[in-house]
Amino acid sequence: MSRITQKFEQLRKEKRKGFIPFVTAGDPDLNVSYDIVMKLAELDATVIELGVPFSDPMADGPVIQMSSQRALNNGVNLSQILEMVGSVRTKTDVPIVLFSYLNPLLRFGLEKLGKEVARVGLDGILVTDVIDNEAQKISDMLKVNGIDLISLIAPTSTDARIEKITSVSSGFIYAVSRAGVTGTQNDLSSSAENLVARARQFTDLPIAVGFGISTVEQVKEVWKFADAAVVGSAIVAEIERSAKTGDVVENVASFVRSIMPL
Repeated sequence: MSRITQKFEQLRKEKRKGFIPFVTAGDPDLNVSYDIVMKLAELDATVIELGVPFSDPMADGPVIQMSSQRALNNGVNLSQILEMVGSVRTKTDVPIVLFSYLNPLLRFGLEKLGKEVARVGLDGILVTDVIDNEAQKISDMLKVNGIDLISLIAPTSTDARIEKITSVSSGFIYAVSRAGVTGTQNDLSSSAENLVARARQFTDLPIAVGFGISTVEQVKEVWKFADAAVVGSAIVAEIERSAKTGDVVENVASFVRSIMPL
């Protein structure tokens, strides 16, 4: 049983819901990213998503696009990110998932990746733009090394697509709350709840909802029908604001505390 599965099983037994923060690795730099991840673990994050910087993040809005560019400008690469994960793993058992586009993983090499993620203690990989045979190949490669393949489903996904996607997934399913790119929104679409209900027809995996969640009220709303809420752009925006003052870690911690329901 993977750390991700263990964590969600623990939440289920305690009748609690999950909170999954996203940060871009290397923004504003790798040392601060490490400190942020350690703080998020201390705050009892269910899973921490680490975004792999990429030059053409088509599924992301301007906030995460800019964070990715800042990390790339710092020369951050996947090898460095994995070493950071290894350092985190010596201090905490919080589940960590890489959130990546396929291109950086192909450049790194999929076979090498499978061995390296197992070595450093990574728990899962979410590939935003992988489908069908590629998804099956990556899922098989990760399973050999005990790593979960986390998959995305969207309101535009047909039931047939959802069934196929969930069949090769493990750990949890990431349900996108709306069509479009990442970024905060004032109100959650009813399509998110409908999507979760549709997905439950095909999988017993926990389902997390993300894209646009930025307030404690929205987290509570997601918790009514899903197993976890993912918060990304709002945290990344706080990192960008705080980098100018140098109080990044504490400001991120304060913001996360403000949107995690008691």
